[in-house]
Amino acid sequence: MRKYSFSKEEKLEILNFYENSHFTLNEVAELYKVDSRTIKDWQNNYLFFGEESLNRSENHNTYPKEIKLAAVQDYISGSYSLRETVRKYRLSGTSVLRNWIKKYTSHSELKDSSKGMSQTMTKGRKTTVQERIEIVQACIANEKNYQVIAEQYAISYQQVYQWVKKFEKSGELGLQDRRGRTKLEEELSTEDKFRLEIQRMERENERLRAENLFLKKLEEIERRRR
Repeated sequence: MRKYSFSKEEKLEILNFYENSHFTLNEVAELYKVDSRTIKDWQNNYLFFGEESLNRSENHNTYPKEIKLAAVQDYISGSYSLRETVRKYRLSGTSVLRNWIKKYTSHSELKDSSKGMSQTMTKGRKTTVQERIEIVQACIANEKNYQVIAEQYAISYQQVYQWVKKFEKSGELGLQDRRGRTKLEEELSTEDKFRLEIQRMERENERLRAENLFLKKLEEIERRRR
């Protein structure tokens, strides 16, 4: 197999050839000297994240250990397939996740991939509640592209990831500074608690709708290739 990286243009050429020719996936992979699973990764990234996703390297992206652990646990739990997990966490390919799973199941520690990350991206900075709300909303609007949002707002990848998780669980309440506020939920009125529960249910319904759409698109792709 080919040893060096493919450019975005080369990836598009391969995808177009695969889509428009009568060759099978394995035949295209052999012709271009690339693993067939890699081509499927490109295809899925292109379908869901657009052409710019093909700029990403399969081997040189950076991920904090929280993302690695969450992705591995989602897959192992059976809640998501390999490719569904890759899409959920916007990983560059299935080979990345397979490597994490291998380390996890062999009891090796999953560490931060800090190479190439700026000091700001790894250490983060202080933010206000309003900033955190804005950042979370921007991240969700960008299909949870944590790294892009981290760079845009000069914060750490870990901060964005944790804030989104807290927001999905508790809404705006989860983004408040909780130091000295351990009884914050107890101080809420019944009406406020009801409103927060409605927000949580709406977010869960939206997540389920997105997952169903993803599965339908995958089924459509497979039908077209038969």
